[in-house]
Amino acid sequence: MSERIVSDSTCLIALERIGSVEILPALFGSLIIPPVVQLEFGISIPWLKVTQLSDPSLAATLKTIVDDGEAEAIALAREHKYRIITDDRRARSVARQYGLDVVGTVGILVLAKQKGIVSSIRPLLTSLENIGFYFSTALKEEVLHLAEE
Repeated sequence: MSERIVSDSTCLIALERIGSVEILPALFGSLIIPPVVQLEFGISIPWLKVTQLSDPSLAATLKTIVDDGEAEAIALAREHKYRIITDDRRARSVARQYGLDVVGTVGILVLAKQKGIVSSIRPLLTSLENIGFYFSTALKEEVLHLAEE
């Protein structure tokens, strides 16, 4: 069975823009997203499962700290005890404070390489950079080392 995971919109948008969004269902089967992330992403895909929060109070509180999509994704991940995909530094910190396992877009690429879904992440990293997705040179070097590239 595939790992259950919640995503905010950043990874979805970035991977869609570089033509690699299908990495996500290859890794996880389906992704759980809150309705606001669906609105931010703007594309309906069968493997994206839009799920309402049972209790929106945590998301309401988090919206004072992070943006709406990140707040609802963190709340949904906490509610179901799922891993979360988010890239925003503040959102990652908040998610970890709630005991969530966090992975970002670049980490998703490393997982895809490790599982043989992609043969190389270097061109994907270059494509991300070309669309304005920011990550440090140090992170790039670290992930290329992890991916043995």
